[in-house]
Amino acid sequence: MQLKRVVISGVGSVSPLGLDVASLLAAIENRQSAVKRMLGWERYRGLRSLVAAPAELANEKEIPRQSRRSMGRMSIFSVQASKQALADSGISESLISSGRMGCIIGSTMGGAESISEAFEIMLPERDLSQLTSMKFFQCLSHTAAMNVAQYLGIKGCVLATSAACASALQAIGAGYDLIRLGKQDAILCGGAEELHPIVTGSFDIIFATSSSYNDNPSKTPRPFDVSRDGLVCGEGAGIVFLEERELALKRGAKIYAEIIGYNTCGSGVHISQSSASAMRQCISEALKSANIKPTDVDYINAHATATIQGDQEEAQAIRNIFGDDVPVSSLKGYFGHTLGASGAIELIVSLAMMQKGQIYPTFNLEKVGDDCRGIFHVQEKLNRDISILVKNCFAFGGINAALVCRKE
Repeated sequence: MQLKRVVISGVGSVSPLGLDVASLLAAIENRQSAVKRMLGWERYRGLRSLVAAPAELANEKEIPRQSRRSMGRMSIFSVQASKQALADSGISESLISSGRMGCIIGSTMGGAESISEAFEIMLPERDLSQLTSMKFFQCLSHTAAMNVAQYLGIKGCVLATSAACASALQAIGAGYDLIRLGKQDAILCGGAEELHPIVTGSFDIIFATSSSYNDNPSKTPRPFDVSRDGLVCGEGAGIVFLEERELALKRGAKIYAEIIGYNTCGSGVHISQSSASAMRQCISEALKSANIKPTDVDYINAHATATIQGDQEEAQAIRNIFGDDVPVSSLKGYFGHTLGASGAIELIVSLAMMQKGQIYPTFNLEKVGDDCRGIFHVQEKLNRDISILVKNCFAFGGINAALVCRKE
């Protein structure tokens, strides 16, 4: 069977740095931090990390109330980013409802705010009758994919990947596989996340969050840095429009890149501790599927959340495969860790770097930690032609994902 080729021909985002891709890129160009001390979080006993990177909820009433009732923040972000990606792609309305276009959007869980509200409403009197059906739809683990598909009238494959920080990249990988197998002609893919103290708290209780910079939020997170002390949670949505390459060429679409390789795998080692050997296997298999060598890669967008072990293990995996020849940077210093959305938002920025021939540096990386040395850290903006890039995502549960893209 001849596998089809798959390209990215549309992008959209809502992030802590803006309501669209242009705002996101402009803020990164200006070395802006979206991290803030969160008002009111002090009232949560036991929460050590009081910083986060919130996104603005704006223009939500442009979505008709009938559709919006089943949407929490995460789904609204997803609809807005999806509309941007579709407009950017220039795809015809007829394809959207044809059954040949799908929707795959991942997240760590359902809407965090809605889940919290549901328990606050129900638990005092143990009264389920106080909950509305719309609140239930906001809490579902596939709420983003479901709401986007319903709002846009998508009748093709609808899936929701749920693998924490690897969710968006797994969604893109699943879309890539469905298109190259001929199951779909096009798919909206990506991820979404919603900020809430319960989300930060889930990382806080295992000491994975940044808590040393509550009074100086722009200085954290610090990927690969000697003074890194953990991740900072963010929110938003990132969506990319994938389509079969011949279809894109036939309609004269703008093509950002071709996806040429992908792999996802488990570590089978530890539920919360990263594994360099599993990361290395994942990246190596992605390169193998792309039929390229490590020396063919021009840039690596690292997962690098600024946790002590996670950055150390990822640096080791990159060092073992690429040595210190390939430029590496992380974007989380600018807008935190958007969790289920991170793979897509960071891929979108990486595609912009590929187009511009510039690599954005790792923000807040002032002194590389001894345990992260031996790789080519980008600490200042670097002019560099990027023909092939690798995007990494590594999640709790030992779930790893790597995507390889080639400039068209």
